[in-house]
Amino acid sequence: MDPKFIRSFQKKQKKDDQHISAMAGTLFGIFLAITVLGAVLMDGRVPDLWIGLFVGVMTLAGTYILFALKVASQWDKAVVLRLGKFHGLRGPGMFWIIPIVDSIASWIDHRVMVSPFAAQKTLTKDTVPVDVDAVLFWVVWDAEKAALEVENYRGAVDWAAQTALRDIIGRKMLADILVGRSMLDQELQQIIDERTTPWGVTVNSVEIRDIVIPQDLEDAMSRQAQAERERQARVILGESEKQIAASFAEASQAYINNPTALHLRAMNMLFEGLKEKGALVIVPSSAVDTMNLGAVGGLVSIAQNNLPKENE
Repeated sequence: MDPKFIRSFQKKQKKDDQHISAMAGTLFGIFLAITVLGAVLMDGRVPDLWIGLFVGVMTLAGTYILFALKVASQWDKAVVLRLGKFHGLRGPGMFWIIPIVDSIASWIDHRVMVSPFAAQKTLTKDTVPVDVDAVLFWVVWDAEKAALEVENYRGAVDWAAQTALRDIIGRKMLADILVGRSMLDQELQQIIDERTTPWGVTVNSVEIRDIVIPQDLEDAMSRQAQAERERQARVILGESEKQIAASFAEASQAYINNPTALHLRAMNMLFEGLKEKGALVIVPSSAVDTMNLGAVGGLVSIAQNNLPKENE
């Protein structure tokens, strides 16, 4: 909104309020004069005809006040029409109208309004039906436009928000809607604000509360996510195997020209395996000959020496 336009609108409102105060003061002075005149008449110095006239004037004055005096709440603005034409805005506080001539077309609330809206079974760009719930925060900044430019500004704002939500869902892929909620909020706010600005309404913010997709699709997406994680786990495992194989290849370079070190390493591995209680190690005869361990009895002796002794 243009700041200059808003300032001019506020100046106009201030002039209208000053005009209301002047009118109220004038009417109060007239009523006070009538009251003083009544006190004089009640003194008995005038005929009964004048007393009756006084009573009639007081009755008319009371009736006028009954229909002419209005009170607007702090957050309200009254749209006053004079002979069917826009005359001005009144309120907040006490103000006067001319009965029969003036009428109050509507009361405009200037507080921030909260409107929930939804789009159910709306197809996305990739033909997926979704249910979207959102909340709209808006405020009336020009009561005159809200009363004169649209029949029911509250209903118009609700329908504008709902149609904008359906329109933007139809132009988005499901993945974009699920991931880019903040961007969706901003686009919705811009679209709705463009539609409601001619009505004197501005949109403060739009917030997406919930996005519901079909249960079958939700299950499929869950399985897809699980499969993707499993694939990543297998890739990581394969990379680990490659690194381990590379480490073994590097370690083999240390034993390729040193058979004694290789035998010691083999014997150490065998010893570590036999340390576990109840462990069974099967060693090929070719490996025994290579490691120069002697007969199988030698292996049995080693195993027996490493097993814990039972208490007698």
